[in-house]
Amino acid sequence: MKKVSALGLVAAVAIALSGCTDSDATPSDEGSAQLRLVRVAALPITETAALWGGSTAGIFAKHGLRVEVLPAQGGAQAIPALINGDIDFAIGQPFGPIRADLQDLGVVVIGNYASSYATGDDINAVVASASSGITRPAQLAGRRVAVNSLGAAGDVTIMAAVEKDGGDPTKVKFVEVAFPDAPAQLQAGNIDAAWVPEPFATQLRGRGDTFVVAPYQATVPGLATLTTIATKKRMDSDADLVAAFSAAMKETLLWALDPANEAAVRQSIKDNLELPDAVADSVRLPAFGWQVDRASLETLATLAGKYGVLDRQPNFDRLIQQQ
Repeated sequence: MKKVSALGLVAAVAIALSGCTDSDATPSDEGSAQLRLVRVAALPITETAALWGGSTAGIFAKHGLRVEVLPAQGGAQAIPALINGDIDFAIGQPFGPIRADLQDLGVVVIGNYASSYATGDDINAVVASASSGITRPAQLAGRRVAVNSLGAAGDVTIMAAVEKDGGDPTKVKFVEVAFPDAPAQLQAGNIDAAWVPEPFATQLRGRGDTFVVAPYQATVPGLATLTTIATKKRMDSDADLVAAFSAAMKETLLWALDPANEAAVRQSIKDNLELPDAVADSVRLPAFGWQVDRASLETLATLAGKYGVLDRQPNFDRLIQQQ
């Protein structure tokens, strides 16, 4: 697998699973030297399969771009590098740009990337160790629950799910643990439960841990799990790049949604994450899509205000700049 250099301001990036890093798909045609390099920070999880796969399939090259994907723990962690121009775009949870907007940092959401499912099996879940005895959301009160970023969509929707189930959301003891580290921390007993996306949800349940709740689905069905983030400065100074990247992303996500391309999407998981084939072939893929669902993000921000995670609401007219 190809190695990627770490970003100076995202030095604490989470490397996927057992030390595996992202790869950038370099086009092999003679015109590759004419492609513009675009650096994109993204989590080393299965949702990134669309980005990896679209790059390998040549979609970005068709738009004059060559993508280098750099692993980051979350969108919030990548935002300093985004603002400083060390990266061009980021794929991350919506709370990163929400918080940046509250500080008027000039960070914008230019498109969605992936969303949870309103019904059926979802793509993220709270999974508890079998020894914890936790089987329902209300029982998370008073227990140590891992999320990858404190004060973000994970803990907000978990608190909502706990309250909905009759528990006290203020009693949940949230701990920040990078997704790849959650299985070991759970097994060691350092945490009682963990909020994880795929492939970790499938892996944990497969080893006998207990599914507790899919918090997005329980509180804001269809909520965006990942959004595409840029800066207003980049939009103003390099509109052609933003337009080309947005067009390539939209096409890539449509490509990833097509059942005819599922094998290629799953192959990109195998190529970029050290997963057994059986896991890569069975994990639940998200609902990929470029259109931002503003209403669901507003609901998320309202819940965050209710639970004291946000002290005020973002300016969504400024924040969402759908391309």
